[in-house]
Amino acid sequence: MDLISNVWSSFISLLEVTVSVLGDIVWGPITLVLIVGTGIFLTIRLGFLQIFNLPYALKLVFFPSKKKQKDIKEDGDISHFQSLMTALAATIGTGNIAGVASAILLGGVGAVFWMWVAAFFGMATKYGEAILAVKYRVVNEKGEISGGPMYYIEKGLGWKWLAVLFALFGFLASFGIGNMTQSNTVAASLESSFNITPWITGIVLTILAGLVILGGIKRIGRVASIVVPFMAVVYLVGGLIIIFMNISMVPEALSTIVTAAFTGESVAGGILGTAIRYGVARGVFSNEAGLGSAPIAAAAAKTDYPGRQALVSMTGTFLDTIIICSITGLVIVMSGLYSGMESDRSGVLTGEAFNALLPGFGGYIVTFGIVFFAFTTVLGWSYYGEKCFGYLFGDHNAHYYKVVYVLFVFVGAVSQLDLIWGIADIFNALMAIPNLIALLFLSGVIVKETKKFQEFRRGERLEP
Repeated sequence: MDLISNVWSSFISLLEVTVSVLGDIVWGPITLVLIVGTGIFLTIRLGFLQIFNLPYALKLVFFPSKKKQKDIKEDGDISHFQSLMTALAATIGTGNIAGVASAILLGGVGAVFWMWVAAFFGMATKYGEAILAVKYRVVNEKGEISGGPMYYIEKGLGWKWLAVLFALFGFLASFGIGNMTQSNTVAASLESSFNITPWITGIVLTILAGLVILGGIKRIGRVASIVVPFMAVVYLVGGLIIIFMNISMVPEALSTIVTAAFTGESVAGGILGTAIRYGVARGVFSNEAGLGSAPIAAAAAKTDYPGRQALVSMTGTFLDTIIICSITGLVIVMSGLYSGMESDRSGVLTGEAFNALLPGFGGYIVTFGIVFFAFTTVLGWSYYGEKCFGYLFGDHNAHYYKVVYVLFVFVGAVSQLDLIWGIADIFNALMAIPNLIALLFLSGVIVKETKKFQEFRRGERLEP
């Protein structure tokens, strides 16, 4: 038995080293430059659309015209708002809490600035993904809408092999970053704050996830449209209360972030600089712009023009990183607790920062955020994984995926998952590469569809 135990221990150690090395490679400078470079390229080709069209995009999300909704013939399974909330359910997660803290501890406070930069250009990327997702979506054998990178890679580029690779990576990633790591985070948080055993958390999460996920995208969309705004507002209000209670500290915090972004190791360390590297990486983890996950939800939206849904999808990056991550980053910087803290403490830094500036309540706000953010990530990623699985093995077999996915929620809650985090990160990067290639090669299609919708918008504005 000792021999078997030693062999197993050696195997795990070797696997951990291998995963760490592969993670550094796939999330290295080349991938990060490709992600941001694609965003810059699309931003230029689209004429900085994310600046001039953001007000209209936000209006589409929060104040849609009911008259035009009735007049427009729309294909799809769920509304613009439900599609966005489904995507935000998957993207607003632990990255908005622990991810921001990790970026600061690894790259310094200047990393927050580079998260903003990545998000700004990421809005153009998210816009382009959604246009292609809607344009190339299909009606599957069950009468449901299916879309995403695997479809626009196959139909737009004609590269079936690359589409299969994306779907495979997305399917595998769904069990890691979208499932087990999230339920594990919830279990650990509840055990730490309320001494609730992970087994109880796992059972409750599995039942709740099953009730939603087994109902399909329409049920996921309905639940997401209620839970996501609620959880986001609670977290934002808590963060804003802290900021306004300490408003005199905000100018100094902002100055510290901007100054740190352009000094010392921030721009000189390594190939990209520590702040740039970790700010961009954690920003992408948070908003998923370029990974190819969000366009799977965008494809299901009821819309008349790909450009209309693309603008709605673009707001997801703005809300996720520019708003929510900024709240987290400001509170951490204002608290000063990041100074001298080891990088492995990123999981508790945000909670301690909130609690330091809002004693007695701040920590509970973060615990609440972690629980709901992580749970909704499980819901959103179940749809992504289902569509990737359906592309590979047929949509008629999707119910097998759903059942296994729900069961793995429990497995994640009661397991130690350090290795799974590393593996999931690798699959996320591997998803991004085929998707970014497609965005670059199909950028002409994105521009053409944008012009088509803008012409339609001009006609809308001329109507009496």
